[in-house]
Amino acid sequence: MQNKTIIVTGANAGMGLATTIELAKEGIHVIMACRDTKRGNEAKERAMAESNSTNISLYQCDLGSMESIYNFADQIKENFYKIDGLINNAGVVSLKHTRTEDGFESMIGVNHLGHFLLTYLLLDVLKKSDQARIINVASGAYKAGTLDYNDMHFKNRSFNVIKGYGQSKLCNILFTLELNKHLEGTNVSTFALHPGAVSTSLGVDRRTGFGEKVHSLLRPFFLTSEEGAETAIYLATESKIDHLSGRYFYKKKLQPTKYKKVNENEAKKLWNWSIKELGLN
Repeated sequence: MQNKTIIVTGANAGMGLATTIELAKEGIHVIMACRDTKRGNEAKERAMAESNSTNISLYQCDLGSMESIYNFADQIKENFYKIDGLINNAGVVSLKHTRTEDGFESMIGVNHLGHFLLTYLLLDVLKKSDQARIINVASGAYKAGTLDYNDMHFKNRSFNVIKGYGQSKLCNILFTLELNKHLEGTNVSTFALHPGAVSTSLGVDRRTGFGEKVHSLLRPFFLTSEEGAETAIYLATESKIDHLSGRYFYKKKLQPTKYKKVNENEAKKLWNWSIKELGLN
């Protein structure tokens, strides 16, 4: 893992921070992509102390802002010849129907479209690696997701957190499936994963999350951030899984997807919708 550089989004807390620490322990240069630079710097100091590594960088990136994503990608391409991994870990849970600054419903905006754009912009530097990985942190909640391409932002459909979050997590899996096709013939592979039921600060400080009190009550019943990060770390570092690109993992093992919406036709539809929504064509 020496001389490897991996980006982790949402790296200032929870599974993102746990992933950063464990990767840094392996001698990997970790780029922490964080929305809040103050909290990001505090997390970077902790990560360096716990990993005994100074090979950690911090860059500002708000997945809810296309402008911020473009700025982040430009900085990465300016400062790094190649990137060996991108772990799309950042996520938001929104109890209320809110929108990103670009007008996207918050959960699909951050959890899917933000990571889609970031991945799309970094493909060239990922392809320069001898063996690169794109890892999308999804969730078993994808089974609750339905896609209505005429109303993905719930302008007309009734909204609730289960519908919105489930939709965004289904998008993560479908994105991985279609992305794999676009990576054929390259040295880049891609995977989706379910981290398990993890107690993190997901959504706590985005105005619309569950709140720290609820998280405190629920923590004894959930995995720790370190436990939740294990599969992402495995997918980022295991050398002999490239032939499984495009697949979905849970507990470091292949996990079958048992929902009719997870198919190649749906994945292609989502890709085309995302390209159009982000103005990439």
